[in-house]
Amino acid sequence: MASDLINDENAGIERLLEIMRRLRDRDTGCPWDIEQDFDTIAPYTIEEAYEVADAIARRDWAELEGELGDLLLQSVYHTAIGEEQGLFSFQSVVRNISNKMVARHPHVFGDESREKSAEQQTADWEAIKAVERAGKAQRGALDGVAVGLPALLRAYKLQKRAARVGFDWPDTGDVIAKIQEEAAELVEARDTLSAEEQFEEFGDLMFVMANLGRHLGIDPEAALRAANGKFTRRFAGVEARLRDQGKTPEDSTLEEMDALWDAVKAAEKAAKA
Repeated sequence: MASDLINDENAGIERLLEIMRRLRDRDTGCPWDIEQDFDTIAPYTIEEAYEVADAIARRDWAELEGELGDLLLQSVYHTAIGEEQGLFSFQSVVRNISNKMVARHPHVFGDESREKSAEQQTADWEAIKAVERAGKAQRGALDGVAVGLPALLRAYKLQKRAARVGFDWPDTGDVIAKIQEEAAELVEARDTLSAEEQFEEFGDLMFVMANLGRHLGIDPEAALRAANGKFTRRFAGVEARLRDQGKTPEDSTLEEMDALWDAVKAAEKAAKA
């Protein structure tokens, strides 16, 4: 019985699917859950994915277990809505991703050899994905790069796709030269052009910075996330030292905070030495 399944802690994914069916039941379910659709749930899905990444960054494995459950719930939520609308089901989603993984790894699940270079595996992967895109009426190399990705990550992925078909600078020095060019254009825009043109030039500079990260083997999204964490940690150190002096940032000068920033930075480097 469904009630037995709801309370069966060992029932696995079937229990969660039944819980979602009950929550979405038009007659007996939760009013809030019933009202939700793809659009209203999508922001929660993105938030949960970030919380998974945050738990990993903090090495909080107990928290990660919970966050992975929250993210799994999002997939169950979307598939429940899809099933209600006759679009797809949880089972069809699982079947499709399983088929995709098998098809994309013929060197594991098929007859192809595993003895390939990383470059050859990448080329094979792109060839398989090109066939998949053709089946979905996706003809361009950039088709399928999700518009909803964080902008820095999407820039990285767009450039990676373009590079795989030969549209790329051959040398990192060329990218650095382009950064210098874009920085000069941004300075010119600041001094002589409109706010809209400054906005465009700033975007161009950010785009090329993401490309430099790709050329250096650096994920720009991860690098900026790490820089955000470093700034947060060091500024918290500045605030702590100000508290020791009976002060706050609001009643301190920039020079005082700069000096404390340098002290916090030096202490971090000394701790790593």
